[in-house]
Amino acid sequence: MKRRTVLKWLAGAPAFATLLPDLAAAGQAAAAPAPAGRFRRVRPGEPGWPSPTEWDGLKRRVGGHLQQLTDPLAACRAVPSGAACAEFRAQVRNPYYILDHANLTQASGWLDAWTSQPSAYAVAARSAADVAAAVDFAREHRLRLVVKGAGHSYQGTSCAPDSLLVWTHAMDDITLHDAFVPRGCAGRVAPQPAVSVGAGQVWGHTYNAVTTKAGRYVQGGGCMTVGVAGLVSSGGFGSWSKNYGTAAANLLEAEVVTADGKVRVVNACSDPELFWALKGGGGGSFGVITRLTLRTHDLPAAFGSVNATVQAHSEAAYRRLIERFLAHYREHLFNPQWGETVRFQVRHKLSVSMVFQGLDQAAATAAWKPFMDFVQARSGDYTIVAPLQVMAIPPRAIWDPQVLRKIPGLVVADSRPGAPVDNIVWAGDAFQASQFIHGYGSAWLSQALLAPGRRGALANALFAASQAWGFALHFNKGLAGAIPARIEAARDTATNPQVLDAFALLITGSEGVPPMLARIKGHTPDLAPARQQAAANRQVMEAVYRLIPDAGSYVSESDYFLEDWQRRFWGPNHARLQQVKQRYDPDGLFTVHHGVGSEAWSADGFTRIA
Repeated sequence: MKRRTVLKWLAGAPAFATLLPDLAAAGQAAAAPAPAGRFRRVRPGEPGWPSPTEWDGLKRRVGGHLQQLTDPLAACRAVPSGAACAEFRAQVRNPYYILDHANLTQASGWLDAWTSQPSAYAVAARSAADVAAAVDFAREHRLRLVVKGAGHSYQGTSCAPDSLLVWTHAMDDITLHDAFVPRGCAGRVAPQPAVSVGAGQVWGHTYNAVTTKAGRYVQGGGCMTVGVAGLVSSGGFGSWSKNYGTAAANLLEAEVVTADGKVRVVNACSDPELFWALKGGGGGSFGVITRLTLRTHDLPAAFGSVNATVQAHSEAAYRRLIERFLAHYREHLFNPQWGETVRFQVRHKLSVSMVFQGLDQAAATAAWKPFMDFVQARSGDYTIVAPLQVMAIPPRAIWDPQVLRKIPGLVVADSRPGAPVDNIVWAGDAFQASQFIHGYGSAWLSQALLAPGRRGALANALFAASQAWGFALHFNKGLAGAIPARIEAARDTATNPQVLDAFALLITGSEGVPPMLARIKGHTPDLAPARQQAAANRQVMEAVYRLIPDAGSYVSESDYFLEDWQRRFWGPNHARLQQVKQRYDPDGLFTVHHGVGSEAWSADGFTRIA
């Protein structure tokens, strides 16, 4: 699975090439009847479901911003060949169209796991008071509650049928601060530059405000349409995490609505345990984040990229290439200057798509000379498919929509009339709009594996994995080699401590076109290829687990079917997270798949089972 990266701008990497045939998810399994005496949330038509008068009361409380959601496929079900269906088919691949609709999500489903289905109602919140009203209403009426900002959850946590949705999309304010001090921390925390961002905002718009216009850097995600709140609450890695730390570690303060309907401003001085849990404890488990304030940083002299692709001519040559690259990384790139990915593909191909900061073009080129010399000296074993390209650019240009739109094939713009100029997405990320996931997996790799005595075993494992399916090493998603202060800051987050010792996160995955289109009358999806790809993804992870059986996994980018997820996501931090959950949400109002406390609930989140 191609991953998010600014490299599409920096070096014009090709967009996702070929969409797979239409596929349909098997759908969520029907919920088992609730055992007698167990708490069960209500569905439409059941006793206890709010009356029209009660829904009208909620609508008045939120200033009229209550929506009854409809089936997004209604037009296609009615007239599959009609103009309305054709327009929907075109727009559903536009991520900003998806963002603007409460009944859609960026991922449309996961094979044999879940499919995107709209809530019954949505509160299109404009304020924390609106969110509090929705939370109170859901608690009082025993409703399933779901939260959606950008809707990028691979696990399907931002949608659930028969639920009440808190939709934060309209909460998109961005405010820059020259000297921010968290509330109640005067005299204890020094003033520092920061930015406050509404929970519905996405990273592309945030970067444009903070970097392009204000000349600062804020640590966020690579894909422009990922939500700010979701990324921070899951940990959050940017392209240069080894220099700037994780997004969670850069959080200074958050406004959050807890299950009791209280609006809290939390930081290191106020509700510190809840504040800690919001820094990587997983989105949607502890409350509804309505605003975040994040530290900002000085920009480097330049950002830049390095791209190259090498084809090995045999299995033995590919195995040697993998080990040589690992040695090269350890010797020349294992530092705060470098981030992003190298992809290990089937058929013996290695593709470099890395970024750097704080270096000029000459220094970045010199860092890659030993590796390229190794390849060029062995022309019988390797072919350079794409020659080394090194580019350094002014930092304020990297997310400037006026600049990006002028480069052919670099970004895809929102095609709707009157769309904001910064409604753009990297061309290489466009496939994520409505993507249907077949399989996925991730694992942190300890820096100890780069030592000469263990490097061979790691190369063997990566080679074995590459024979099943492609994968990538994301060097920006591990903090080993980072600035020591960034490691210490991340230590005070809920993220699995393995990230502190990891030099990279390995990710594998596969996907196809939206199953929602395949469900239209007249389409007969073939699920066999999807299941074959999912099996190949599992083989990749099995090869990794044979070498490192206890490897942790990143909560935002992980296998839906992951076993022992509590330990793999949070390690020893899970016990502390459970305590925070019990304190602030003892009745489990906020329940998401593989979220803290979800063990006590049925898979659909409607029935307490423990």
